[in-house]
Amino acid sequence: MQLYAGKQKTRRQLPRRAGTPPTLKLLKVVAAIFVLALLFTIGYSAIILLKLPKVDRLADYHPPIVTQVLGEEGSLVGEFYLERRTVVPVNKIPRKLIQAFVAAEDSNFYKHKGLDYLGILRAAFKNLISMRKKEGASTITQQVARSMLLTPEKKFSRKIKEAILATRMEKRLSKDDILYIYLNQIYLGAGSYGVQVAAESYFGKDVDQLNLAEMAMLAGLPKAPNSYSPIKHLDKAKERQNYVLTRMVEEGYITQAEADHARSTPIVIHPRKIVNGEQSAYFLENIRIQLEQKYGEDLLYKGGLRIYTTMNGEMQKAAYEAVVNGLKAVDKRQGFRGPLQYLTAETLEPFCKKIEDGIDTASLKAGATYQGVVVGMNPAKKELTVRVGERTGILKRSDMAWAGNAALVDAWGKPAEKGKAISLGSVVEVSVKTPDANKAGAVFALDQEPQVQAAIVALDPKTGGVKAMVGGYNFNKSQFNRAIQARRNAGSAFKPIIYGAALEKGMTPATIIEDSPAEYDSGKEKAWKPRNYDNIYRGPVTMREALTNSINSVSVKILDSIGVNTAIEYATRLGITSPLDPNLTLALGSSSVTPLELTSAYAVFASGGMKVTPYFVTKVEDGSGKVLEETAPPLPVPVVAPENAYIMTNLMESVVSSGTGQRARALGRPVAGKTGTTNDMKDAWFIGFTPQLLAGVWVGFDQERSLGAAGTGGQAAAPIWTEFMQKSLARLPSETFMPPENVTFASINPKTGKLARDGSEGSVMECFVSGTEPKVYDDDGGKGDAGE
Repeated sequence: MQLYAGKQKTRRQLPRRAGTPPTLKLLKVVAAIFVLALLFTIGYSAIILLKLPKVDRLADYHPPIVTQVLGEEGSLVGEFYLERRTVVPVNKIPRKLIQAFVAAEDSNFYKHKGLDYLGILRAAFKNLISMRKKEGASTITQQVARSMLLTPEKKFSRKIKEAILATRMEKRLSKDDILYIYLNQIYLGAGSYGVQVAAESYFGKDVDQLNLAEMAMLAGLPKAPNSYSPIKHLDKAKERQNYVLTRMVEEGYITQAEADHARSTPIVIHPRKIVNGEQSAYFLENIRIQLEQKYGEDLLYKGGLRIYTTMNGEMQKAAYEAVVNGLKAVDKRQGFRGPLQYLTAETLEPFCKKIEDGIDTASLKAGATYQGVVVGMNPAKKELTVRVGERTGILKRSDMAWAGNAALVDAWGKPAEKGKAISLGSVVEVSVKTPDANKAGAVFALDQEPQVQAAIVALDPKTGGVKAMVGGYNFNKSQFNRAIQARRNAGSAFKPIIYGAALEKGMTPATIIEDSPAEYDSGKEKAWKPRNYDNIYRGPVTMREALTNSINSVSVKILDSIGVNTAIEYATRLGITSPLDPNLTLALGSSSVTPLELTSAYAVFASGGMKVTPYFVTKVEDGSGKVLEETAPPLPVPVVAPENAYIMTNLMESVVSSGTGQRARALGRPVAGKTGTTNDMKDAWFIGFTPQLLAGVWVGFDQERSLGAAGTGGQAAAPIWTEFMQKSLARLPSETFMPPENVTFASINPKTGKLARDGSEGSVMECFVSGTEPKVYDDDGGKGDAGE
């Protein structure tokens, strides 16, 4: 129904407000984000640019370089460094070696300006195809920027910094400047930084002596120095070498014929060995502490100093070997302590991998000790199969005889049997009798790391120069230097000091003293009753016999006769600085001294009465050859009459020829020395000398306990001393101890201490300070005078 008649009125529509199209909105948002991102990027880049290190400092490249320690004969005996590096100028690096690195690491090095854009695209494409990071695109310039100017953080910002610095470096430095830094800075495995040290470490050569085959092998290392190590993985190193040679041919650096010849060239691995590097650890640590206090860490570790020392490299090696061999012998007499641990079949592989990672040679070293796992048993042949890392070998029952009848259990895991049974999975220490071939076929002997410790120190008795020093079995496990830091009771090794003081008070080697039990007031309820080691009392004995057989009762009586203060004053003159007990127990070595201290005191006898000061460093030069310090041997100081020193030496010759030190007779030349054993055999000593060399040995546990039945100075310490001296003196002529002019020799009766007629039965030749020899003959009833 129509409500309105007539002309219909149309509604007037007002114009709609124009809306913003969705596309335009999106564009505005994108534009805003872009502007913000641009502003952020500009700001972030500005911050990065402000914080970037300056490349100018690379123009004066002075990396930390090795400080060398040299022995007296000029041989390299050790090094101090943060990074083992020797810098060589780029013009001394063979051109083909440079080309090998360029071909392998950055083929466009001579074309790009720091960044290889084509290389970036190529790497990105390959990584995209493989869906993982398969290839990088860092140029040599970027690698230098990263290692020299940036921290090792793995952030996107570092890549930006790296790119900026690389382009700046290319503007500031020449290509040769960049290569100079790169080839001296790069890590190439085996602890080697730079091509020079790498050439030494792998091939025993200077960098300019390398052949093409060796150059290509070095150039293949940066990708993965440990995986491609020629020492441990020669097969993989050759694969990488082949790749480098192929790239050199493709880049036109060598011909195909040259590459083929290099591939067929035998690679001889000749690892560079620091003379006595491991063996010298205690000696080196002692001088390191002194020099660091004097010159500071930066100069010592980075400055390329040359430190000249008194060490004799061969003697130091002999000292180390003697301590290791001697302690193993002492320890094995204590018995087998059983396996170190028991592995299961599941834990075998991880353990063996850890052991293999710690082996830095292609084959096991003869004589070296490793941790191995028992993985097989053959009861019929009485032998075990032992795995060391990835290598296997045989351990025969005869090569573990020292362990007694240790039970062998052919089952995995810790055996139920009590005692020290060896089962499958047992971890034991083995020494290598015959090295492995192709990681199989080694022959082992059961070994055991000693718990007992030792120290040895050797001096030139005329100058005090320390020729060798070992302060313990294993420096890596204990840096405590027992040669100079451990104060231990000297035992009978202190007796020569008592006897020397007695000579000054008028006694002679022919003086008769009663070897019999005696009691002394100890200031306590019970009197002190010193007893002889063997509980035998011999009656009247000469001073020589008493020292030769280390008779305790006589030593105490001598000290009681001359006075304790007299002996302490004499000991102080000889160089003993440790506090000494002011009582009669001093005669038996109850006071504690260091091995260096006591050995130095013996030097007075060895040098004819002169006190020498032990010293280690003779000269220090900086990297340019400028002498920073030079030390002449400290002037010896006369502290004892030469005749007194000679007579004491002569007395100690008897200790070796017929007394407690007879094991040292194996040296086969004139030797003077004295053994020392403390109560309950907690300390064993032997200090002895020839005219050319003096050495002192101490053996004992850090936490004092008995060394056992064979823990005397003659049995535990003297063998170490003898092995060391045999090796150290092998090339030196035998010399005798020459008496001063005012020493007289006379025939005496050792039972009475009086003169004896020529040819009389039992007579011996004795030495005296001229004028102190006996005046009467043994058979004249004391009425005659020898001078008549």
